[in-house]
Amino acid sequence: MAGHSQFKNIMHRKGAQDAKRSKIFNKLAREITVAAKSGLPDPAMNPRLRAAIQAARAQNLPKDRIDRAIKQGQPGGGDDTNYDEVRYEGYGPGGVALIVEALTDNRNRTASEVRSAFTKHGGSLGETNSVSFMFNRIGQVSYPAAVASADDMLEAAIEAGAEDVQSDEHGHSIITGTDTLGEVRDALEARFGAPESAKLTWTPMNLVPVAAEDTAQTLLKLLDVLEDNDDVQTVLGNFDIPADLLEKLG
Repeated sequence: MAGHSQFKNIMHRKGAQDAKRSKIFNKLAREITVAAKSGLPDPAMNPRLRAAIQAARAQNLPKDRIDRAIKQGQPGGGDDTNYDEVRYEGYGPGGVALIVEALTDNRNRTASEVRSAFTKHGGSLGETNSVSFMFNRIGQVSYPAAVASADDMLEAAIEAGAEDVQSDEHGHSIITGTDTLGEVRDALEARFGAPESAKLTWTPMNLVPVAAEDTAQTLLKLLDVLEDNDDVQTVLGNFDIPADLLEKLG
């Protein structure tokens, strides 16, 4: 368990907790609103909005909440807040590189909170591009495991122009180039239905082993604090925590 799949599993368990669901819903709704502001309110004509709605549905965001978020993003919809997309980069415990992506209406507040989280948990916030050079920017389309076998998904993805497919019991992760995400997503959607998500993301070139229990525990606390921040949308890292240690830490 490492990289994207490991972090996905950690966040999946977090997402199953009722105490976290409200925050997750708020973040999904914010992304829908920002996506609606950035283009047409019709998801068929706005790829970012379509992806945001798909991600929201995968987390069971109620339809009326989705519709309300879209409306708020339209002129006169009631949400005049201007959100900036901001990326923070830094190092966590054990020299792990982390990328934090946020949507914020107050850059100073968010930067201060993210910096404080890093500092309090044995890390340090760096400048933009201080760690992103250790990651590749990719497109990623995600499907649940039940929609297809690993072989069928691989065949369909390659035909659609994807670069790679990673399949396990949790689902299928289809990797694309940043400029081919849209066409791969559309081809797979025509065959398998709407994906759980389709987005640009980061994948580490190499992984940093985190085998010491205290280091892993502190790292997980940092990830938890960052994910709890209302402005933070995603957190990605190049850590590799052994499965048995991850299970022990709960």
